[in-house]
Amino acid sequence: MESNGHTPAGQPAIEVIELSKRFGDFTAVDGISFEVPRGEIFGFLGPNGAGKTTTISMLCTLLKPTSGRATIGGYDVERQSSQVRREIGIVFQDTTLDDRLTARENLIFHGEVYGMSRGDIVTRAADVLERVGLTDRAGDRVLTFSGGMKRRLEIARGLMHSPTALFLDEPTVGLDPQSRRGLWSYAQSLRDTEGVTIFLTTHYMDEAEACDRIAVIDNGTIIALDTPSGLKGRLGGDVITVSAADNEKLGAEIKERFQIEPRAEADGLEFRVDRGDQFVPTLFARLETPIDTVQVRRPTLDDVFVELTGHQIRDTGAGEAEQARYMMMRRPMGMGAARRPGAGRRGPR
Repeated sequence: MESNGHTPAGQPAIEVIELSKRFGDFTAVDGISFEVPRGEIFGFLGPNGAGKTTTISMLCTLLKPTSGRATIGGYDVERQSSQVRREIGIVFQDTTLDDRLTARENLIFHGEVYGMSRGDIVTRAADVLERVGLTDRAGDRVLTFSGGMKRRLEIARGLMHSPTALFLDEPTVGLDPQSRRGLWSYAQSLRDTEGVTIFLTTHYMDEAEACDRIAVIDNGTIIALDTPSGLKGRLGGDVITVSAADNEKLGAEIKERFQIEPRAEADGLEFRVDRGDQFVPTLFARLETPIDTVQVRRPTLDDVFVELTGHQIRDTGAGEAEQARYMMMRRPMGMGAARRPGAGRRGPR
């Protein structure tokens, strides 16, 4: 794996120490701490309103922390915000591309904003367009692009200035499965070939599974941080799901005979035991209530989230207040004045 050369050896790409953000009486992020080493795909897993976007906004200098501190590439996000912005690339939830410009022109404009030389801009634009598979569409206006193509172009734009860390804020929302898989392929390639640190916020369990490590956040607090396998290993045992014509009666009998409190789910009753394959025959033998269906599986990250928070990730509502404040605070990430390609002169074709 290659290093991009920004972050000194041994220093984490991202360091967060007791970081908090309050909006009046509402605490969006509550004293979180973690480190992300260079070349890692780090997932921030939680429901809408958990504090994911507020955290990423503070790390990207879009929101000022209420307390605590954070560094990107060794630079403090408050005291050295200009240096931090040169260390990061961002892909927002909502596209921020200029639809009137071509793919190449969007990259040229970004390079000019970051003070790159004309020669470096041309070379780097060609390189990142090839990396995301858009070389043949470089001269096409973005308004003709699909959602997946726009996401790929935004990743290319975020990579133009060779950042230490690339932030992807819910990057696959609204994308079809094929585009989602493609985006993950690009992310993993960036980690493996350029040593780019990727900080991803998501509420999709399959995306969290693909991360090197995951921080589970709920109500503004990190409640667990580990590898996907490490998190699932904490639960142990197997998950059994059973259903009957009368699930309430079945649940009461399971509790009485096995001292197990099953949890009601959409597809039946769910509980966890050691060696589920051996337990199922005992279940059938000792229960009087007829069982219609039974399923045995290994724990998933969804199970981990339920165990840690007491609710499923899809059961939580959107953090409308948090999202609204974030959108109001969002501003251009520019490093200085730059003309849009084509304003007074034409960029290279």
